[in-house]
Amino acid sequence: MRMAGRGQGSAGDLLELVRSGRAVTRGALQQVTGLSRATVGQRLDRLFRAGWLREGAGGPVDSPLGGRPSITLEFHDAHAVVLAADLDTRHARAAVLSLTGEILAEHSGTPLIEDGPDVVLGELGHWFAELLEKTGRRADEVCGIGLAVPGPVDIDTGRVVQPPIMPGWDGYDIRGRLARAFTEHTGAAPVPVLVDNDANLMAYGEQRTSYPGCSAFVLVKVSTGIGAGVVVHGSIYRGIDGGAGDIGHIRVGADALCRCGSRGCLAAVASGGAVARRLAETGVPAASGSDVRDLLAAGDPEAAALAREAGRQVGDVLATVVTLLNPGVLMIAGDLAGTPFLTGVRELLYQRALPRSTAHLDVVTSRLGERAGLVGAGALVVEHLYAPERVEERLAALGV
Repeated sequence: MRMAGRGQGSAGDLLELVRSGRAVTRGALQQVTGLSRATVGQRLDRLFRAGWLREGAGGPVDSPLGGRPSITLEFHDAHAVVLAADLDTRHARAAVLSLTGEILAEHSGTPLIEDGPDVVLGELGHWFAELLEKTGRRADEVCGIGLAVPGPVDIDTGRVVQPPIMPGWDGYDIRGRLARAFTEHTGAAPVPVLVDNDANLMAYGEQRTSYPGCSAFVLVKVSTGIGAGVVVHGSIYRGIDGGAGDIGHIRVGADALCRCGSRGCLAAVASGGAVARRLAETGVPAASGSDVRDLLAAGDPEAAALAREAGRQVGDVLATVVTLLNPGVLMIAGDLAGTPFLTGVRELLYQRALPRSTAHLDVVTSRLGERAGLVGAGALVVEHLYAPERVEERLAALGV
């Protein structure tokens, strides 16, 4: 089947075919694109000279008459690396990843989001420099940086928009500051920076890694706040301005004051922060979702009971989400993603949602755990930089 759309069979198109596994020999590329052998050879030569493609082992012989096996083509994932970071309100993680998503080195720490973007992003620049040194990779091998943040993001500008739990970050030029921090600490030229919501990138990482065949995937992160990421046909669904999935601010009828300034938000009664406050009121030392996570891991009965009740409240809202989106997988992630919370979610979800909506639904917990946002952020950068139209721009800039 020949390519539709642009239909030009550009070097970027050929690379996409190889990366996706749809065509991994010269002959297959000719067949899919309709290009001549000479033209395919010329365009592949540009990718070889850039170091983005390499020859692999010989494939099977298709002809019954025998002959030499076809040489396969492979995306050369070692020619560059990606930097990624995942910010939460009280901690952060950063990593160096290969272009295929393997984490080569990582670091975690406790910068406070309330310290503001200049301080926090400057600290990430320092972490990135140390991680590159640890892996032995040069700063000029970095092709881009991905960042996950706990707030709604305008994907076109990379700026957060009225984030309830990120004081001082509204409208800040995150891309520019992180690019400068990278340069300040490594001495390398600035690289592209992509920013997205943490639940979006967690969903993207989990779906691509564990459920690539799921065409409608929903991840709900329950930590300090509550947010959801939606992946449809392999792409993140963000809504018109990045606000999709902000289910933590759906009103549920309670009177609790939310950090967004409204009363009765789901996050005000069922997030990790809300459970921590209720525990503190009973004399159990807890100040954040991560404290609740530790108590749950230790088997604290009061934390387990409150987590289960929080799960029921979230499950009530998710019944509507599942009915609307009809996903194949609903994944629970974040500080509360354990048996008590998941039990509560299932109790209300299956009680309130239509049987038709849950007949083919798997309700699961995170497989990547705390690495999900890093993997998703890295994948976002790679898919952006190696998209066919971007490949053409980058090859031209390299002079090949």
